[in-house]
Amino acid sequence: MKAQLNFIRQQGFPDASADSCACLYPALMWQPRIVGSLVVIGLLLQSGLYFLVLGALLWWNATLPRLNPFDALYNRIVAGPRNLPLLEPAQPPRRFAQGMAGTFMLVIGIALVAGLTGLAWIVEALLVAALAALIFGRFCLGSYLYHQFRGQGDFANHTLPWSRTG
Repeated sequence: MKAQLNFIRQQGFPDASADSCACLYPALMWQPRIVGSLVVIGLLLQSGLYFLVLGALLWWNATLPRLNPFDALYNRIVAGPRNLPLLEPAQPPRRFAQGMAGTFMLVIGIALVAGLTGLAWIVEALLVAALAALIFGRFCLGSYLYHQFRGQGDFANHTLPWSRTG
């Protein structure tokens, strides 16, 4: 439970409590799980256009968080029917992470289109590592870096999954 709470705080909810964790954690993990599945498909296809579209979609989410289709889908098919709290537009740390993932995907797409498969594989490996840390380890590299870049290193370190402080 502590790792989930740290993850929620890292995503831009510093005042999250154990009570809010039960609803907020699955809601915040909805998009990464879907994107992770889409990335697996992209890895199999090795299509530059596919990664360019995914990258553009994530940048759309980062720049227009109120129009995020993943959040809208979650609110419509999960939260609404179960009377759960709706997922609000992404906070800045989550938006930064979406932009970072979108950038990785755009680089992969451009590399594949340009025939630079070695570069594509390297960036794919980095993307898969970041997604695995997020989905399985409750560690969002993008959100962590957001806090570090903003001079909030102590806060960022306290949101690590293995941190015992909060």
